[in-house]
Amino acid sequence: MPYPPPVRFEQVPEEKFFLAILPVPKMVSGIGVGALVAGIGSILVSGAVWCFGLLGASDGWGGLVSGAFVVLAMLLGIAGVVLGILSLRQIRRAAGGVTGRGHAISGIACGGTGLLLAAIGLAVALLLSASGS
Repeated sequence: MPYPPPVRFEQVPEEKFFLAILPVPKMVSGIGVGALVAGIGSILVSGAVWCFGLLGASDGWGGLVSGAFVVLAMLLGIAGVVLGILSLRQIRRAAGGVTGRGHAISGIACGGTGLLLAAIGLAVALLLSASGS
């Protein structure tokens, strides 16, 4: 893999040699990637909330089991939103040295969607469980 061209050269004091200064590669924000993973996880666990809530509605256990999964979905959703905001702050402060703004925004969006889906899924599961018993 060829190296990028040097940004500048600096002479070594009292020597005839020069030091080549290479550009620093941009880094992807790990916090932004974590936000995206947590947000997607929140949506996936919200799917389990809906599935268990609908499957167990007639037997009366749907609200209880989906309620347990709501806790995990909410924690993941909150983590996605908070990590996404922290990642946007990190990217802004790095002044071009860190990338991953799309990961951060997607993590915020997925985390918020997971929170909303989990809350609605729990409400539906509790309503169906109450009407089924």
